[in-house]
Amino acid sequence: MRVIIDRFEGDFAVVEMGNGETVNMPGILVPKGAKEGDVIDIQINEEKTLERRRKIENMMKDLWRKT
Repeated sequence: MRVIIDRFEGDFAVVEMGNGETVNMPGILVPKGAKEGDVIDIQINEEKTLERRRKIENMMKDLWRKT
């Protein structure tokens, strides 16, 4: 998904989505140094997602072994 920063309002960036709709995006999610007019790509990091799932699965297995 690609969004364009329209403006900043307080702790939010107002971003324009592909369909022209604008939504508030928490400023903490905006890359440092981003400014009005910048394009931000939002995507799934499949490798990191898989790593995280495996880590959680291992933690759950360890938890069940201890009980």
